[in-house]
Amino acid sequence: MFQVVVGHSNDPESGLAVEEVLQQCHTALAGKTPQAGILFSAIDFDHFLVLQRIYAIFPAIELIGGTTDGEISSVLEFQQDSITLMLFCSDEVEIHAGIGCKASRDPIAAAKQAIEQAKAKSTAEPRLCLTHPESLTTSGVSILEGLKQVLGENIPIFGGLAADQSRYQNTYQFFNTQVLTDSIPVLLFFGNILFSHGVASGWHPIGKASQVTKVEKNIIYEIDGKPALDFYRHFLDSLAPSMEYPLAVFPPNSESFYMRAPIAYNEETGSVTFFADIPDQATVQMAVASSEDILAASKESFMTALNSYPGREPSAVLFFSCVARRQLLGTKTLQEYQNTKNCFAIPLPACGFYSNGEIAPLNTTNQTQFHNETFVTLILGIK
Repeated sequence: MFQVVVGHSNDPESGLAVEEVLQQCHTALAGKTPQAGILFSAIDFDHFLVLQRIYAIFPAIELIGGTTDGEISSVLEFQQDSITLMLFCSDEVEIHAGIGCKASRDPIAAAKQAIEQAKAKSTAEPRLCLTHPESLTTSGVSILEGLKQVLGENIPIFGGLAADQSRYQNTYQFFNTQVLTDSIPVLLFFGNILFSHGVASGWHPIGKASQVTKVEKNIIYEIDGKPALDFYRHFLDSLAPSMEYPLAVFPPNSESFYMRAPIAYNEETGSVTFFADIPDQATVQMAVASSEDILAASKESFMTALNSYPGREPSAVLFFSCVARRQLLGTKTLQEYQNTKNCFAIPLPACGFYSNGEIAPLNTTNQTQFHNETFVTLILGIK
């Protein structure tokens, strides 16, 4: 048995919102006790109160989560200023949580702390990791590299970085009843879990493939030996680099790519700054997309996951989309989830959020990557 239920409330009062969510979950559980859960919340709620109320009802639950830039569920679809909770019940799958603190000081040590804490609760080996880590105090790429070092390259990692409704001041992560910052919460799945995923952005590479020839973490100084700003102006003329025109970054020996969105540029140095790190000597191309392309990507992501699901009937779906997609789509954002629910005859219990960076393998054969401006679908079930 593997049952997943979802609650979602957009009531602005924290106590009323969590009570509505818990009532929805209680009804759907029909007497079953959840083993674990994940909570996505807008930044302005009383998160400590919300967690206390959840644990008053489910005192043994293993829970992670964090703040967002928008929330998604099968209950209320796309919302802002809301909270949504997904709960997992199973007698065939073990699910355990862990937390790593002070990620900005040492993301590898924090990742190791989180993974080892969760792994210590089981004698089995994990098959899947969910995470909702800090985004502002340290590099998301560094956090992911830490998780990959501890888990090994063969354990897929999914999730998104915590957000704060584009204020870029502070984010919060949740672990059981704790409200934290600068931390890495993880949820590990052990046992008879089946899953599939899809990754799509809607952006299309154009022009010739180029090479990053001078970079410092997320600041590219040169592409093909020339200022990065010149590379952009070749395509954009007088337009400034912006998240509408990201770079497609190709891992070695791969035709697939992940996205890097620009956030600033420097006329004096000719550099362009991106939302996340880019490897030295990486192959890159300019990428373009229409709003229709961006919206179509959510359906593509979902259908890729659904068509590759290894079981008969999936139990639930998680979505991780990007704050930049929400900003570019504006009032059309709600269509991202609607595009997915129309693909399935019976709607799956769904939960997700808009993040400051997405985490997922590019495909079933690739190692986990860190993404910008991407829509990630993760489908869960059992044999």
